[in-house]
Parts: sequence; structure tokens; C-alpha cells
Amino acid sequence: MTSEATEYLASEGLAGFLGGLDSQEDLKTGVDDIYSAVDPENRVPFRPDAEDLARLHKIIRERRVITVLEFGVGYSTLVMADALRKNERDYGEFVRGNLRRRDAFKLYSIDADREFIEHTKSMIPSDLRDLIEFHFSTVSVSTFNDRVATFYDRLPNVCPDFVYLDAPDQFIPTGDVRGISTGHPDRMPMSADILTFEHFLTPGSLLLIDGRTANARFLKANFQRSWEYIHDEPSDIHTFELKEQPLGQYNRAQIEYCLGKAWLEGIKPPGTM
Repeated sequence: MTSEATEYLASEGLAGFLGGLDSQEDLKTGVDDIYSAVDPENRVPFRPDAEDLARLHKIIRERRVITVLEFGVGYSTLVMADALRKNERDYGEFVRGNLRRRDAFKLYSIDADREFIEHTKSMIPSDLRDLIEFHFSTVSVSTFNDRVATFYDRLPNVCPDFVYLDAPDQFIPTGDVRGISTGHPDRMPMSADILTFEHFLTPGSLLLIDGRTANARFLKANFQRSWEYIHDEPSDIHTFELKEQPLGQYNRAQIEYCLGKAWLEGIKPPGTM
């Protein structure tokens, strides 16, 4: 898979400025490294992973994604912006003339680490910069339905059809609820932001979560709409696709153009079980 992913990235003109690419098999597994991912003092970003990046690019291209909301910044930001630029090249005329999408071909990336934001900005080629809006926000520990979770204190006011959840880490949020927080190496990230705007998402929207299995299960337990959930264990990713009847003519037109009319055939009519 690694060779296929790197070949794909190279064919899209991405490998040259991504640097060295790792596969999951390349990650360290030694005893001395077991706490590196849960070390609040670790300021070294993860190396780019070819499979993860190729997957993101393919999803955006194959689904003709129009607007992306990204939690966390990094190499993924660059790759998704490239995919959106190519979507704009291939589909921009139709989208702007026929679909009601104010934020067409834009990537909104939010992170709680100013240093990582600035580092990511430095990697972005000049021809992609106008597609990306970076947003800094602090993160707080609070509750969702009386369950402890974390929230970015301010989000961009956008309506994405693709959401990529890869942040915040468990040590960024501040505060606690009766002494409970995510800031312990034996805990895990527990973002609830998406739950707060779930009902604004349109049918056909896709959420992809990188790792964060406990967080994915938390979202699954609290979502209220008709999501199709898949856990790809070998790749350690989770996807949620909003499988509902279109909200109206513009949502239907977007689904038919981006996902195909066949996508609608598998959706149950309103009022059926």
C-alpha cells in the first residue's frame, strides 16, 4: 500500500514538497517510545504518512468535495488544499452556476497551537494559499449531555461537506469538570464540537477521524441523525457518512452532481424504518 500511496501522491505532483513519507509499518514500537504520543512536552510533529495523505486526497477528488473543515493542521492541510484546487479546476464552473455553496472550494483549518499553524503556513505553495483559512482557538473542557468532552472556544462559521477530525490532542484543553479532564496520559481525546452543529450538516456529508477510537465511539453514541459508520481497523480510521433524504432542491442537486444519483437509491424514504 505504501508504494501505491506514494505513487499516487507523486502522480498528483505532491511528493516533491512533502518530504519523506512513512507508512504505518515504519512507526516506532519500542518500549522507550510508548509514551511519545501522550507526552505533553513532545513538540515534534508526526512525519507525513503516505497512506493517510493519499486517502484524504482521493476522497476529496472522488466525492467532488466542495468545502472542508479540518480540526488540526499539518501535511493534511496542504494535501486537501491541492485536492480542492483540482476540484475547482474541474467542477468550479458547474458548482458556481448551479449549486448554492457560498464557501465553494475553501478549506477551513482550526488548531490550538499557533506554532503549528505558522509552520503549516510556511509549507503551503503560493497557488494554494487563497483556498485556506487558518483559525486559532483555545480549547476548553466542558460537557455534552453531562458527559465530559472538549470544545474549541470558537469555530469558523461554515457548512462543510467533508470534516476531517485529527485534533485537538488531549493535553491542549484547559479546565476540568469536577476534577476530570483529558490531560492525563491514560485518558484520550474526546472532542464534541461536531455534535454541536450536527443538525446543520447536509445529507451526503462525510466525517473522517484519524485514530481517536474512543472519540469516534463517543460521537457514534451521541449522534442523532442517520449516519453510516465504518471503522477501518487496519488503517485506524473511522468514517461517518450522513445518509438521509436531501433537504431540498439544492442539496439534491449537490448530491447528484458530487456523489451520483445512485447514492440516493440507497436512502430510505421519510417515515420508513
